Amino acid sequence: MSFFGKTRAPRGARRSPTPSRKDSAGSEPPSPGGATSSRPLYLCSPFADAALVKGNFKTIVMLPKYVDIMEWVAVNMFDFYTNLNEFYGVINEACTQHSCPSMSAGPSLNYLWTNQGGKQAALPAPTYIDYVMSSIQNLLDDENVFPTKTNQAFHPSFPATIRTVYRQLLRVFAHIYHAHYQQILHLRSEPHFNSLFAHFLAFGREYELLEVKDIRGESNAPVGVGLLWERWKEAGILES
Repeated sequence: MSFFGKTRAPRGARRSPTPSRKDSAGSEPPSPGGATSSRPLYLCSPFADAALVKGNFKTIVMLPKYVDIMEWVAVNMFDFYTNLNEFYGVINEACTQHSCPSMSAGPSLNYLWTNQGGKQAALPAPTYIDYVMSSIQNLLDDENVFPTKTNQAFHPSFPATIRTVYRQLLRVFAHIYHAHYQQILHLRSEPHFNSLFAHFLAFGREYELLEVKDIRGESNAPVGVGLLWERWKEAGILES
């Protein structure tokens, strides 16, 4: 479903600060995804199937009647950012330059940060994630990108901006699953985190924000959560 060229309804402004991070450089690196074998725990039962929401997530991402599609996308993306930001704020002491020297999402996949000049740089995961959250917060604070006044139109570039935001949030999800699922399990938050991610994936597919290559990766550098996406699709909870 495309969301170009639509009008909008009023929306109240909300803001979420990026949480501060305390560097625990002396801690031992966690095993990727809390894995005890070659298969990450987030792909194993019962953890992969833990969820707060039962049924197909497509039903909760569909555009409600009389709601402007641009407004719906903006509000939902704000909520995804806020919730993911809060999850990361809880586990970020385990994400340090020592434990996560690269922004990894799989044994052979490391994301590179693209600077304003177009140059790519390898960054430690906490630095990369701080850049992601700060850049998104700046967009949320920009009235030209996320307008909050009644009858104020969205910029024509909004769909492209949202796709970039979606891709960066997906990378944060992928890193947490790969490197910090052990902390999620320790907090007994896997039903919450899985439900948030499933909602995020279903929303991305419904509004053409999710690129298949971003969730699957390349054959020589697969994204670990791509298998989780496939599992949930086969279970019928993401797509009808």
